[in-house]
Order: sequence, then C-alpha cells, then structure tokens
Amino acid sequence: MENQQIKKMYEQAEDFMPLNGTDYVELYVSNARQAAHFYKSAMGFHSLAFSGLETGNKEFESYVVVQNKIRLVLSSPLRSGTEMGRHIDKHGDGVKVVALWVDDAASAYHEAVKRGAKSYMEPRVEEDAFGQVVRSGIHAYGEVVHIFVERKDYNGPFLPGYQAWETIYNPEPIGLEYIDHMVGNVGHNQMNKWVDFYKNVMGFAQILSFDDKDISTKYTALMSKVMSSGNGRVKFPINEPADGLKKSQVEEYLDFYEGEGVQHIAVATNNIIDTVTKLRERGVLFLEVPDSYYDSLTERVGKIEEELETLKNLRILVDRDDEGYLLQLFSKPVQSRPTLFFEIIQRKGATSFGKGNFKALFEALEREQELRGTL
Repeated sequence: MENQQIKKMYEQAEDFMPLNGTDYVELYVSNARQAAHFYKSAMGFHSLAFSGLETGNKEFESYVVVQNKIRLVLSSPLRSGTEMGRHIDKHGDGVKVVALWVDDAASAYHEAVKRGAKSYMEPRVEEDAFGQVVRSGIHAYGEVVHIFVERKDYNGPFLPGYQAWETIYNPEPIGLEYIDHMVGNVGHNQMNKWVDFYKNVMGFAQILSFDDKDISTKYTALMSKVMSSGNGRVKFPINEPADGLKKSQVEEYLDFYEGEGVQHIAVATNNIIDTVTKLRERGVLFLEVPDSYYDSLTERVGKIEEELETLKNLRILVDRDDEGYLLQLFSKPVQSRPTLFFEIIQRKGATSFGKGNFKALFEALEREQELRGTL
C-alpha cells in the first residue's frame, strides 16, 4: 500500500525543470587537501580535478573526488576574511552546494525565480579548451544553494577553471554507485515552508510523510517529509524537530551547525556487505544497534537473501515495504561537530526509507548524544 501511494505522489510532480540527477555536492571544509585524502582513503573515492593557485585561482582551493556517479567537491579558502571562511567558522565542515544536472541551466533558473526562488547566481557561460558549461543557482534552506549545471557542450574533467588531478594513490573503490537522497534539517515549524518551496518552486512532489508518532523514542522525536523530482532521481527528505522530553538529534545538529543545513548524504551500493566491510576496515565509524534488534528481524521483514549473522556482525539494518526490502547503515559524523554523516543504502526493490528502523536508529543516536552530553 505504501508504494502505491508513493507512485501516486510522483504523478503530482510538475517537471517544468527536468533534473537528470545530482551533478556534484560541494563541501566547504577547513582543509580541502586532507579532506580529499580522507574520502579517498576511507571511502574509496578517486582523484578527478583540482582548482587552486596552480590553475590561477587565488581565492580558494578545491579538490574533486569521484566514485561512479558521485562527485564531491572539497573547498577551502586560501586567505582570511572570505565568505567561504566565514561559512566554515560558523558551521564547521558542511555542504554548501547541491548541484543538479539539467539540460538547460538558464531555463531551470528562470522557472525557479519566477516561482519565488531567491537568486544565487544568474545564468553564466563558463568556457575553456574543452568547451563550455552553463551554470546558474538559487538559495535553499539555511545557506545551502542549488546550482543548475548544463554540460552537454563540455568534455573536460569537471568544470572550466579545473584541471585534471592525477595521483599515484587511488585506493580500491568500495562500491558506492550514486546519491540516493540527501536530508536537510530545518528549524521548528519550518518543514512545511521548505516542502512548499520544493513543490512550488522546483515542481517536486511529496512522496512520504513521517510525524512524531513514526519517528520517536521515549525521549526525542522529529517530523519529516520526503520531496522528490518527478523522475525520482533527486530526493530531499526535510526534517524538523518535534517536542520531546530531551534534545533531539535535529536540535543537536541545529545547535552545532548553528543553523539549517544538510544532515546526511545517502549513497547507494549494490553490495552493502562488501561496502560496509571495507569501510569498517578503513576506519569509518558507524552507529551501533543492540543484538536484540536482530532477534526478531526475520519475523519483521520476512525472507531475505543475506545471512542474518553477517548483518548482525556488521550492524546493518533491514526494512521491507510492499516492493521489496532495503539494507542501510548510518555512519557517525565525519567531522568534529556532530553534524554531517553518511548513510549507506542498498535497495532490493524497496522505494521507502526504512521506517521500521527509525526507533532502533534513534535509540542508537541517543546513546551517542548521551556520550557527548547533548541529549
């Protein structure tokens, strides 16, 4: 039943700016070179492109890493007093740009602005020896921006202003395929404002909704609505805090990020057991659910292909909807502040988001919050 409702919701999307997918995600970080090494060493990304002093960029340095369809841009300022530096000082390392691949960046921009979007960057043509790219941009929640990227006339390594970044060290990939979804945390009573933004400004449809009865424990709660482009290639769940006895994970995020922003990036794999095994071997830390989670797992989700003991050893979570099941696991924050983290997800037919795991996940998060003294 849930998936039939999702399909009906997709039909409500207005694709007046068709999105081909996520083009890249740019993070502002305090040390781009070291961050790039982390994403390569720990998460199996490879070197792709570079912008900095050597390319004539005297303001900031950016390293682009890639794994299958996922491109991350890691950027740091080269001097004090910059807008990028202010962003890092306020928020710590975090996502600034969620770039969307489109066929016509000028059209996407004008469609969004005429529907109420605040302009971030008017359409502009960027050129080099490899051709041209058209980019434009709008503001979203917090300081996040969406940049529309049109690259049909470009065959360079990434974007004009970047050169190919070739390195001897390119560790084995870990099987990450594409960005499944990206979750935004917004303030109290702000969720519906941004749901309306994605619906009215970008033509998205709301495909799922979770309230504090769905996502709660004894102490904390949140509410969430999932927005999706009509073709389902771009999905943005939006979370806001709900009243609880103690401080929720969303409130903790808002406190330490000092504002609204991207809470986590969900990356898809075709073999979560292999991917998580390699991530753990490389030192990536994950949330841990208790052994008791697995005692009734098969009763709750039915027959699955994976060995229960293997999932238990890796602490991988499982949930089922009427289209199939999914496996997922959530990392601990990947920087000092308890803000941005990653979700590893493998879908075996399921199109939902692991509703059956919410309670176990939140309890695991609360144990981490308790250790940090922020619950």
